[in-house]
Amino acid sequence: MRIGIYSSIASGFLAELLYTYGLRHGNVRIELVDGNPEEHVAAIRQFRLDVAFLTGERDWPGCDRAQLWSERVFVVLPDRHPLAARAELTWPDLTEEPFIVSEAAPGQEIHDHLVRELASLGRRPEIQVQSVGRDNLLPLVAIGRGLTLVSEAMTVAMLPGITYRPIKGEILPFSAVWSPRNDNPPLRRILAMARVASAKSTKIR
Repeated sequence: MRIGIYSSIASGFLAELLYTYGLRHGNVRIELVDGNPEEHVAAIRQFRLDVAFLTGERDWPGCDRAQLWSERVFVVLPDRHPLAARAELTWPDLTEEPFIVSEAAPGQEIHDHLVRELASLGRRPEIQVQSVGRDNLLPLVAIGRGLTLVSEAMTVAMLPGITYRPIKGEILPFSAVWSPRNDNPPLRRILAMARVASAKSTKIR
């Protein structure tokens, strides 16, 4: 089963889902593929991916979608930054800050989100695109090259020199997207497990 991901599997809903699925269906080989939503959806339509776990609530023509979980959005900043003293941040706190994003996914979505949120406050953010992956972006934050954003699942990555602070009221929904014409049995099993896990997490909240 080939799965497109657009979030960290370091912790959270998706990490737990893949772990549980592996325990129950250890004979199924799983391949994870990084990419942006458009790439993933194109691959789903061509049956090169079975399912993708994407941010947002967009419906994609020719695909089915199920919203499964949500995560808070965090700012990553140097631990010596003045804003690190606060327990929670707001968008107005960030209007004068420079940001960095990765050239790889989900860098473009983070870029667009920053422009959208800060432009609504009358500011055009300074955003520099770095030709590195997510793992190397955080050390650049630590040495003062700019701030960045991550979803909650990434905050288990405790790297020296950085700290995470949530943005008040910023919640990112995640959905599974797949082709209704895909009859791969492992796909159907993971979708069923995801729906059960989603229902349980909703009850807990």
